[in-house]
Amino acid sequence: MKLKATKKPPTATECDRTIDIYNKAAEIFQEQGFHATSMSSIASAVDLTKAGLYYYVESKEDLLYAIINFAMERLETLVIEPSRTITDPHKRLLSIVTRHAQLLTEGNKAITILTDEVDALKPKHRKQILDRKRAYFELVRGTLDALRVDGRLRDVNTTVAAFSLFGALLWLPRWFRGDGPLTSEQVVEQTVGVVVGGLLKGKK
Repeated sequence: MKLKATKKPPTATECDRTIDIYNKAAEIFQEQGFHATSMSSIASAVDLTKAGLYYYVESKEDLLYAIINFAMERLETLVIEPSRTITDPHKRLLSIVTRHAQLLTEGNKAITILTDEVDALKPKHRKQILDRKRAYFELVRGTLDALRVDGRLRDVNTTVAAFSLFGALLWLPRWFRGDGPLTSEQVVEQTVGVVVGGLLKGKK
């Protein structure tokens, strides 16, 4: 994301206003679809003029990329980086699933779901995001490969298992409701039990 000025724009972690724009824009993109959403509707939702919104972004595609990049940064900071430091593959898998499930149930769901809009990005931006997603996939598959070598993984193909794991996690924000009968903590605990317990031999 770039400002019209030459200085570097504030990052989401530095500017609450930026986060507010990301959140509301993501919700609108999710509800209306990226291509059907106008910059005017986003500006109205965040109490800015259209010109004011263009102070933060140069285009709708730049805004989409900024939001997806923000989502990836949160994933890398809160899930991938701390989990990667764990040597034992069982503990690493628990960390990955637990942290990712927490992020999906406690964060902005629209931002999470918006990663589905990667195809709307410019080729350069799309490649950057897909490369980062691929690195995460390889971490998970590598963890499952290590569990298989240790004899702790069920008789499953690790590529199939990794895709299934992500499928279970990425569906969470589509059905979880904060005002539902289960708390986010309960949902995370049960998700870990189902996903990890279904992959390992005799333990969660």
